[in-house]
Amino acid sequence: MQVERLAIPDVMVLTPKRFGDDRGFFTETWSRRVYAEAGIDVDFVQDNHSLSRAAGVIRGLHFQVAPSPQGKLVRVVRGRILDVAVDLRHGSPTFGTFVTAELSAENGRQMWVPVGFAHGFCTLDPDTEVIYKVTAYYDAAADKGLAFDDPALAIPWPVAPADATVSEKDRHHPRLADLPTHFHAGAAG
Repeated sequence: MQVERLAIPDVMVLTPKRFGDDRGFFTETWSRRVYAEAGIDVDFVQDNHSLSRAAGVIRGLHFQVAPSPQGKLVRVVRGRILDVAVDLRHGSPTFGTFVTAELSAENGRQMWVPVGFAHGFCTLDPDTEVIYKVTAYYDAAADKGLAFDDPALAIPWPVAPADATVSEKDRHHPRLADLPTHFHAGAAG
């Protein structure tokens, strides 16, 4: 497996090996041993699967706080996305900054988004399906969000925020400057 640490080193892009022939390919998308060797030694408790019908759908930026903070391992099984993680850990040298990666069914890349980050993505193709493993169960009381269009973040979404297909909920999350402190650098999730 290829492991790439992004500009925020706690966020990683992982590319499992694919073994292909004229029938197609085989890949291991998760192995506790292999991922632990890469620094992701967590227990996943739930798999989520989303389908976005159109290109230009933005989902996020989402995160969960205590007592149910979530780390996420994100991959695409059909289509392509621009995946985004924003550091929300107060005291981190990268607090308030983001990293992006293109994930697709074709490239097989996955992004590890640890606890303490807001996560979101924008679909680049119609009928895009995203699957992600999480380290805590969904908890409505702990479910929070960050404004995807916060000008202080200046995330280079591939679609103008006004033209994006976004849920009503995601259009009303607070900006980073208005977000309470939920995470601290160095604190365990």
